[in-house]
Amino acid sequence: MAKLEELPAEAVQLEWDTPLFRTAQRQFEQAIPYADVNESIVERLRYPERAVVVTVPIRRDAGHVGVFPAYRVQHSSVLGPTKGGIRYDPHVTLGECAALAVWMTWKCALLRLPYGGAKGGVRCNPRELSPGELQRLTRRYTSELRGVIGPQEDIPAPDMATNEQTMAWIMDTYSMQVGYAVPEIVTGKPVALGGSLFRHEATGAGVVMVTERACRRLGWRLDEQSCVVQGFGNVGGIAANELAAKGAVVLAVSDISGGVYAPDGLNLADVRAWIADHGTLEGYPDARYVTNSELLELPCDILVLAALEDQITALNASRLDTKLVVEGANGPTSIEADAILAERGILVLPDVLTNAGGVTVSYFEWVQDLGRLFWTRDEIRARLADKLGDAFDRVWELADEKAISLRQAALVAGINEVAGALKARGIYP
Repeated sequence: MAKLEELPAEAVQLEWDTPLFRTAQRQFEQAIPYADVNESIVERLRYPERAVVVTVPIRRDAGHVGVFPAYRVQHSSVLGPTKGGIRYDPHVTLGECAALAVWMTWKCALLRLPYGGAKGGVRCNPRELSPGELQRLTRRYTSELRGVIGPQEDIPAPDMATNEQTMAWIMDTYSMQVGYAVPEIVTGKPVALGGSLFRHEATGAGVVMVTERACRRLGWRLDEQSCVVQGFGNVGGIAANELAAKGAVVLAVSDISGGVYAPDGLNLADVRAWIADHGTLEGYPDARYVTNSELLELPCDILVLAALEDQITALNASRLDTKLVVEGANGPTSIEADAILAERGILVLPDVLTNAGGVTVSYFEWVQDLGRLFWTRDEIRARLADKLGDAFDRVWELADEKAISLRQAALVAGINEVAGALKARGIYP
């Protein structure tokens, strides 16, 4: 087999060549000049360690067999087992999984968790699959990854269109294969199977913890800020509730159907009740309808991005009317948009710091499963606040010291953690 350095650079790049992976690569390149790394370490960290492509056949309810492409990418195992979500989406690609795995490596390292980054997914439309088909898809995908995932190798978690039930199926399938219960194989599972209290709320609550700390650094009061939240799912919905609970005014939220805007603030309890009855925000009567693109340009103090990647681009960054952009989603701001926002003086709280609450409480869940000793909700929330606060302070101080953006500082801090471990370990053999 040819060595990596013997392969043409373009051949390596083509394996991952998607816009999202190019964004991750360019962010890495922008951070490297400020990091304490040599060229050999840079080359090792530029690409994932392992990528697995499988096909997942299942028996459809109608009787025929459907076959779905699926992936698992592990970027770095230098600090410990890899960690990352599994998503079910029609647009899942190898490059997308690779980019998200790279960001997860820096995120775990920044939070000083003993993990590397991973990501996986199945290319399917989960809305077109019945509960039985989703279960069969999940169990077969888990079986295809036997030998790739494991509680000391690679620990999956929920992501887009996957949830506690998905993780329960993975845990059960893996446990049946090894012959005993292995709750630590996944995180984000039901509490009855060893899941952690506060895991469901962790990402959204963490977004607000970071936002509140940033407000204090900027001399703002969070309870005096107006907020727009793109997304009203697990991250955005909880972030919106946490912001309102702390006194901020939530002007607008959105979901797949579009957004709703009330200039005096939304009644979030009514919004949640409407979604519970109707499935989406569509038709909500007590606010003005806006498209998702219009929502991003509404005047506000804080704009929370908690939906999909690549939402703020060179096309709309100049039209944002906000003081602070908060990245609750992965990769929502393009490289070009980052530059425009910096030129306009709009601060961005980067994803690798801001949405790290989920993986941090996933780590707490894994530790609890390994020790078979469980903590209270208040203990977990306090531990999460300590972890995020420490990471935020290190990022803020590094950004000041080196006169770089918060994103660059967050990446530099993560890269330095991984590079230091890789330098100490060396290259085997």
